[in-house]
Amino acid sequence: MRKTYQLNIEGRHRDRVLDAIRHDISKYLKRQRRAALPPGANFWDFDCRFGLSKDSATAAELARLKDLIAAAAQEEASALYVEILPRPGVRQSRTTAPASDEPLQP
Repeated sequence: MRKTYQLNIEGRHRDRVLDAIRHDISKYLKRQRRAALPPGANFWDFDCRFGLSKDSATAAELARLKDLIAAAAQEEASALYVEILPRPGVRQSRTTAPASDEPLQP
């Protein structure tokens, strides 16, 4: 998803426009997570970019995306650029030993 959102839409309250943007992003993520995974992948991971325009967009974490949108709204930005690209991810196994030599009790 590569999209530029306008924040100042005549006839719509700015807060409702921000809610619609957040909803659109959540809807896209849910739809992508339901897609079939390629062989060898465990989950969908997402590469994100965020900025006030396509040219000024920088890499961002998916977890911080909503905070970045709120911060841009506080700065009275007129538009936002959001890019979210899915990529298959493989979970790494955790190989941690117990803290002591005693067996774990259920």
